[in-house]
Amino acid sequence: MKRLAVLLALPLLLAGCGLRPLYTAGGSGPVANVLGQVDVAPIDGKPGWLVANALRDRLSAGGSQTARYRLDVKLDDKIVGLAVRSDNSVTRERRTLRARYQLVELDTGTVVLDATAGSDAGIDVVTSEYATIAAEASALERLSDIVADQIVARVALYARNETAPK
Repeated sequence: MKRLAVLLALPLLLAGCGLRPLYTAGGSGPVANVLGQVDVAPIDGKPGWLVANALRDRLSAGGSQTARYRLDVKLDDKIVGLAVRSDNSVTRERRTLRARYQLVELDTGTVVLDATAGSDAGIDVVTSEYATIAAEASALERLSDIVADQIVARVALYARNETAPK
């Protein structure tokens, strides 16, 4: 009987905690509309190409609209050797991808969001140089997706706050 009472009370407790869905009304909601109004500025290099494509895929999911914002992104991509054998050969690397991004309102030129995102991945260095290069490239692809997800999530939070009734 107590379990039943707890289960019935749980939805009431969750409703009072202040959690609100980010994508209310799905692809036609206010957050999705704002995300569809973001244009991604070109980003230099292969990491930039990967991140820009991932951002465009995520931002245009709700449909493409006239740009109201521009997203400027600067990336820092590093590979650092971590584990070293006695013969000074590296056996483990860490690839780090960091992004500093700004959401700029096109009408006024005002920076409305200035933040950072980043992630890292470990890479085993093996005797096959091809396998190591392939692992580094694969890590970059995964990191690009992770960083793009972080950026879109932060822009979506900004959009929710901007479109919330005041």
